[in-house]
Amino acid sequence: MTAAATGSLPPLTAANALHGLRPSIPAQPRTRRERRDGERRRMGPTVPLLLAGTLALSTTVTGVAVPAETKAKSPKPKPAVSDRGTTVREAFLEAKRAAAAAAVAIRTTLAPPALYTVGQHETLPDIAARYGLSTASLLALNGLSWSTAIHAGQILKLTASGPIQPTATETEEPPVPDQQRHTVASGESLTSVAALYGVDAEALLSANGFSPSSIIYPGQIVTIPPQPAPVEPVADETSAPATQYADYGGYESVGLTESMAYYASIIIQVGHSMGVPDYGIVIALATAAQESTLRNLDWGDRDSVGLFQQRPSQGWGTVEQLTDPWESARRFYGGPGVPTRGLLDIAGWQSMPLTVAAQAVQISAYPDAYAKWESSAWAWLAELS
Repeated sequence: MTAAATGSLPPLTAANALHGLRPSIPAQPRTRRERRDGERRRMGPTVPLLLAGTLALSTTVTGVAVPAETKAKSPKPKPAVSDRGTTVREAFLEAKRAAAAAAVAIRTTLAPPALYTVGQHETLPDIAARYGLSTASLLALNGLSWSTAIHAGQILKLTASGPIQPTATETEEPPVPDQQRHTVASGESLTSVAALYGVDAEALLSANGFSPSSIIYPGQIVTIPPQPAPVEPVADETSAPATQYADYGGYESVGLTESMAYYASIIIQVGHSMGVPDYGIVIALATAAQESTLRNLDWGDRDSVGLFQQRPSQGWGTVEQLTDPWESARRFYGGPGVPTRGLLDIAGWQSMPLTVAAQAVQISAYPDAYAKWESSAWAWLAELS
């Protein structure tokens, strides 16, 4: 080796020997995502689209796809107001006006009769509407209240002018005179009406087609049968002098046991404290004698209890009140401050026979049964007063 050659080369060192060399690192396998991203970069921004109809069909479209044909839809013309027809509201108002006109026409052609017989399941509003009347005016014509219930067969008055004539039937009958008709008032019963006109209760039932279980209502018109011809009494010189309450139907006076006397004295004391006349106390004594034989019972027919067999379910009071002899007697008498309708609340009770007055309070199924105790009641009042 010459000096020139050796002079141009640098001295051999480890750094000179490894200069320009890089370590060889084995390639790492790429993930699926890296491979997918590499394929997308090679393909460039191509977008495959499949369009139907008016769009062009292409497998690699690189631009923005636009419709091949574009048709602008013109708005559908609206019909004129006059051509749209009748709205639901207009149709409803027209039907309402037509119905009102028809109702007026019916009222002008259908005059209500003077009397009307109530049919099955009919109500006061139904009858009033049928003849063009208001329910309030129908109630006023017949003296009824809003709480009054009507029943089949009841006769109602529909007109306020002119005399009331009975409704015509297939076989014309002579009209019933006014004095033989009676309008039922509040608190009246068939027995009290019969006694008021001095006719037999059975005859009254027969004249009106009623049965013993029939109930009459305020405002109802009943027919009064003719009174029987008076029978001249035959004088009996051996009979005792007559008194105001001497005719007791031939029943003899019954004596009092100690227990009966105790309860009878309570009835008398309560009556005196309330200012009840003697006749009212006699009615109370006879009623208690018939209902319980003057015993303070805690049982009876259905839920009846006490001296007077009053029923809690009918508004007389609680069982405790009605089995208290003082309170039950007070509730039988009634009057101001008493929560029940008693004897003192019955109009004209002083002039009624005992059976009628007792029945007006008790509404018993056997009103005539009270008569057998009247003679005894007067004797008990004289004995215990």
